[in-house]
Amino acid sequence: RTGNFYDDSTSLLQPSCLRKVCDCYIAFSNLRDTPLRRMMGEGALWRIPERKKVRAVFFDIDGTLIDMQKKQISEKMIETLQKLKKNGIKLCIATGRAPITLPKIKEIEFDAWLTFNGSLCYDRMETIYSNPICLEDVQKIVGNASAIGRPVSVATKEHLAANGTDKDLEEYYSFAHQSVVIAEDFEDIICQEEIYQVMLGCRESDYSVILEDVEGAKITAWWDHAADIIPANGGKGMGIQKMLEHYQLDRSEALAFGDGNNDIEMLQTVGTGVAMENASADLKAIADEICGNVAEDGIYHYCIENGLI
Repeated sequence: RTGNFYDDSTSLLQPSCLRKVCDCYIAFSNLRDTPLRRMMGEGALWRIPERKKVRAVFFDIDGTLIDMQKKQISEKMIETLQKLKKNGIKLCIATGRAPITLPKIKEIEFDAWLTFNGSLCYDRMETIYSNPICLEDVQKIVGNASAIGRPVSVATKEHLAANGTDKDLEEYYSFAHQSVVIAEDFEDIICQEEIYQVMLGCRESDYSVILEDVEGAKITAWWDHAADIIPANGGKGMGIQKMLEHYQLDRSEALAFGDGNNDIEMLQTVGTGVAMENASADLKAIADEICGNVAEDGIYHYCIENGLI
């Protein structure tokens, strides 16, 4: 990426900045004996390459919008969202959470929601994309989890239901200020309702056992003590594709912020994918850019530095 040039009089011409601050023409007419003047010449006019206007921003929640330690959104982040909205940018949530566990932020109205890691996407008017897990796979997952002593929770559009609980599942739920609800009619729920996601406490070493003989689902995870199981053809990337098509936006007009491995496809789908400083190493490796830590209002500072607010 080519960004603003900078002057370092202690060395020869430096490379361009990695982070672009603005789209504009800059005239260097009053420079003295600097690397910039030697390269450009007195009074030279240079054009910084344009980046297409951002019209939609997708935000993961846990570890991105909300500090997982404080479990609440900061005042600076609320200010950021309000200013982005004022600038005509669509604000979209992109999360593994269920609709009923989304945080209530009274100071801001989001435009659209990508939930269950992309399996259910909607706005205030309609459902944009719906992609549940087939019943046969749900039943196999429940049986496989039971074989290793793990209870599971299933998520429908309207509610969550579990066949038991354990420490990992309880802590997983606590991130959304929720408690595990054990349903006596669990079997009826998985047979009669559309299941968008299955959640359970586990470790990466358990993944192959959990998905044994499961053909139409896959694991995506943002925490190392639990997993979300979603349709094999699902993921945040697919959900974002559907939402961009719905709003007739080009991928170059979309930006996304994330911190977990379940955000990899999301960052690869938009024009500019930004990983938090507190993100996983895998996510940072594929990100276009890296902003500050969620605990230090990284998104706020990124948006200021890049002229979004």
